Amino acid sequence: MTVHRADVVAAGAALSLIALAALVGAVLYLAGRPVHATPAPFTGRWLPHVGPGTPLALAMAVLVIGYGPRLAAVLPWRRLLVAAYAASAAWIVALALVDGWQRGLAGRLTTRHEYLSEVAAVTDVPGFLRGFAGRIVDFRPDSWATHVAGHPPGALLVFAGLDRIGLGGGGWAAIACVAGGALCAVAVPVTIRALGDERAARAAVPFVVLFPGAVWIGASADGLFAGVAATGLALLAVALTSRSAPSTRAPAGSSAPATQVPPGRSAPAAAGAGLLLGGCLYLSYGLVLLVVPVAAVIVLAGRVPRVFALTVSAATAVGAAFTFAGFWWPEGYHLVTVRYYQGVARVRPYAYWVWADLALLAACAGPAAAVILRRAAHRRPRWRRPAVLLPASALLAILLADLSGYSKAEVERIWLPFAVWLMAGAALIPVPGRRFWLAVQATTALLINHLLLTTW
Repeated sequence: MTVHRADVVAAGAALSLIALAALVGAVLYLAGRPVHATPAPFTGRWLPHVGPGTPLALAMAVLVIGYGPRLAAVLPWRRLLVAAYAASAAWIVALALVDGWQRGLAGRLTTRHEYLSEVAAVTDVPGFLRGFAGRIVDFRPDSWATHVAGHPPGALLVFAGLDRIGLGGGGWAAIACVAGGALCAVAVPVTIRALGDERAARAAVPFVVLFPGAVWIGASADGLFAGVAATGLALLAVALTSRSAPSTRAPAGSSAPATQVPPGRSAPAAAGAGLLLGGCLYLSYGLVLLVVPVAAVIVLAGRVPRVFALTVSAATAVGAAFTFAGFWWPEGYHLVTVRYYQGVARVRPYAYWVWADLALLAACAGPAAAVILRRAAHRRPRWRRPAVLLPASALLAILLADLSGYSKAEVERIWLPFAVWLMAGAALIPVPGRRFWLAVQATTALLINHLLLTTW
């Protein structure tokens, strides 16, 4: 095993940032200037514990570390994707079950601040959409619960839809989050492969499977959002690189030929990408920043074929449907900024969270993300590679969210749709050291989940 000193320094800096954020948060609390997150920078409470998911989580970590890199390199592509999805779902569930079924999964989305508390209010969808914005601002008799008010109506409609088809309650909601979040383990490598680098796609699989952010995917709607967003980006990559459009080519600097999609698939993929990416805007306001990784995918594809018009049209259709039904996105966003400063965000100090949020990113994405970004920064002559540009675009989107001031705390879940793309650069890690960094990733997730009782 070979681990480069500079990589260890980068990972150590990420871990040190987490420790510094915890130390400064504690000092500020003792000084009477709390940062309003416990235990800072995380949201949850300190509770060392084990649970029924502990043996399964340990077993999954050992299996993926021991066999993941080899299987990712040799399995036929479709079988690899099936295995990746199953392994990711098992890892997510195992981590959640460390807290037990009720506390770790079924009960997470049933609190008074969460979506399920408002599902009963969705009886007439057109009426619900017309009146949604009027209930965003707080301190009114009919104000929405915190998470419902903080998101566009599409998020609540997902859980209301589950309820209407007989899958109501916290257990089914949690299963939906797990099933959606595990799609990242398929969508990320599919995107990389479609953009011309199958070797990098295969290298990313074990790292997306053992993604430490799985701690928060298990029973967080943001985990579901991450899966939807990742699938939308994967479909976009497939559509843009289909050989049904002329002049498909590999990204500059790539060592592999372009992976071309059989003709006839580009139109459905383009339309699907538009529906999912357009839908993301109505799941979370922050997902408007998907425009950054979307731009990266377009650059890596090398051109914008005519089929891209289907993507734009489908996304526009989603927006038009919500608008004509009565919900105007800009109005909702404006009212959310009002609601944001009616709550705890008003007293959370920007001077602390603007950098402590990055400590949460380090925990969510794991120390390997710091290694990937360090190596990506040294690939300027070959920047048009999926393993370089996709993580860089995710980081840029995160930094924009961070500097905006609308992401103060709780970003360990909020940034999941972007943080998972940092794993797209796993191929930059030398092969001999990959098992070591997978072990570091798994250990990070296991420590967080066993030492803290996270809110999500």
